[in-house]
Amino acid sequence: MEMLTALIGPLLFACLGGGWAYLFRKDRRPELLCTLIMFHLLGAWAYRQQPTPSLLLMLGLLAAMVFAMLLHTLLHGGEKVQRL
Repeated sequence: MEMLTALIGPLLFACLGGGWAYLFRKDRRPELLCTLIMFHLLGAWAYRQQPTPSLLLMLGLLAAMVFAMLLHTLLHGGEKVQRL
């Protein structure tokens, strides 16, 4: 339970902040997806160190979210966005 307590803040921030940034910062999507994948790798390492069902659930939620964002980017990535 200690690993979940240590990672609940960063993983929730990755989910909520990542969702907001994906919707409103279209020019930064590739960097955002890379950062979210790094958060997921950190969570996977933590799950490897101390497996708990609640951490697995949190990682599953983040994985589904990253997968949906990645799929959307790959399908609609041809739309170029101008950087300011």
